[in-house]
Amino acid sequence: MELSSSFSQLPKISDISFSSSCAPFPLQIRYLKPHHKTLQNLGVFAVAVDPQELPKNSPQRLLKELAERKKTTSPKKRIPPKRFILKPPLDDKRLAQRFLNSPQLSLKQFPLLSSCLPSSRLNNADQTWIDEYLLEAKQALGYPLEPSDRFGDDNPAKQFDTLLYLAFQHPSCERTNARHVRSGHSRLCFLGQYVLELAFAEYFLQRYPRESPAPLRERVFGLIGKRNLPKWIKAASLHNLIFPYDNMDKLQRKEREPPVNCGINMILDYVKTFGLAVNVKYTMWSVFWALFGAIYLCFGMPEVYRVLFEVFEMDPEAEDCQPKLRRQFEDVDYVSVEFEGKQLSWQDVAAYKASSRFPPEDALFAHPRLFRACVPPGMHRFRGNIWDYESRPHVMRTLGYPLTMRDRIPDITKARNIELGLGLQLCFLHPSNYKFEHPRFCYERLEYVGQKIQDIVMAERLLMKHLDAPGKWLQEKHRRVLMNKFCGRYLREKHLHKYIIYADKVADAYEHNRRLRNPSTTAVNHALHGLSYTIYGKPDVRRLMFDVFDFEQTQPKLV
Repeated sequence: MELSSSFSQLPKISDISFSSSCAPFPLQIRYLKPHHKTLQNLGVFAVAVDPQELPKNSPQRLLKELAERKKTTSPKKRIPPKRFILKPPLDDKRLAQRFLNSPQLSLKQFPLLSSCLPSSRLNNADQTWIDEYLLEAKQALGYPLEPSDRFGDDNPAKQFDTLLYLAFQHPSCERTNARHVRSGHSRLCFLGQYVLELAFAEYFLQRYPRESPAPLRERVFGLIGKRNLPKWIKAASLHNLIFPYDNMDKLQRKEREPPVNCGINMILDYVKTFGLAVNVKYTMWSVFWALFGAIYLCFGMPEVYRVLFEVFEMDPEAEDCQPKLRRQFEDVDYVSVEFEGKQLSWQDVAAYKASSRFPPEDALFAHPRLFRACVPPGMHRFRGNIWDYESRPHVMRTLGYPLTMRDRIPDITKARNIELGLGLQLCFLHPSNYKFEHPRFCYERLEYVGQKIQDIVMAERLLMKHLDAPGKWLQEKHRRVLMNKFCGRYLREKHLHKYIIYADKVADAYEHNRRLRNPSTTAVNHALHGLSYTIYGKPDVRRLMFDVFDFEQTQPKLV
């Protein structure tokens, strides 16, 4: 802006100077010490000139345009959130003290349960949520309202209140800013998804002993697929605990909400009524999975079945849970007597599962019914064939079978070893041999249960090994370790792929074509884990994965 001034009765003309430089205020008055009378008689008049009237090449006009352009183009620098600011690492002494004071090292009898506890003790804010909402959650799930502290130290249910609190602290709630709450919930969520997969795999394998794994997977997806989880949350009246009405306005609002399916819209209409745009889908998944992770740690798999079918009222015969219509091969082979002519209910599976937690000393298998559901009785016709004499000894020697078992009756040991040999032959029996005439004479059902038990064993291993790791990091680590190409590679490194039984028509193609051979070696590896789980239990699966095949070996980076 340019000023033109007129002065009257100036005392000294030399004290006033006019500058034509490009200063924001061209009139420069250095320093005046006039008398009071002079100030009274001094009059200053300013006339503003519109910048548009300035010449195009005027320096003042160019400087003003440059200043306006900087205001519009240069954004304001935003301060990064505190969680992204790097902090100096703790020294060894403070780090060791933090781990020693952590509840994660408090339970020596239950290392897996101890690893899923919060990394620090619950504070007053955590106790406030427990006092306000925990009783409602326990009532909805069918548990007694008394505090879980009444149990003894040798009972894992003593920690149920703490784990149940962590299960409901989803990423959209207020308490997720606390590190011990956010990490504890994500670790429970990481474990719970594999617990549900294994529970339904065992249940449907015993309920439908003649079906192939493809329709079984579709049944599982129809019940606990991500699109259906909000429906079960609504059925158990747990949605008010996930999104309390008092905290509705405090949830983070977003301009655009990712598209959701009709199931979530139908269930959470009241959320949309308030205009909220939280990530509803991920919130429901995480709470549902974390809830079953907590139940599994405190009460075991039988309680998981009770909550699934009593509290959430899941119906395996519902129309939306049925598999697609497909061409089925006629199954003319026998099934075990306990599966003939009836379908097992979840009570049968849960009761049998509870009794198998502490099997008698002379039990034939760790999970006898699951073994009979995966290995058909007709496998005895393969006893004494060429593979049984030539290949089975090499396979058993490589895998360390048979394990030493203390049986009072020698016939029990002999019968178990016979069934183990038949199961091993089934693990190496490729579907190209007999699947068209005998659909269950291949490794597919053992592969299905083996994949699920392999997932949960690796998840438990990672949880106990990395106490301070969040669930998202564990999920990525789990995915990278158990990639299918690695599972098949571990089997080939033990030179066990030479014993896979292919049909004569496809033997040459599978042996010389890597694209065909690698998936079959991966399936055989999964089937071996499934067989070891049904016969010897979860400890033998750990032995195979970490001692025999060494699943935790460091893989070279791709060049």
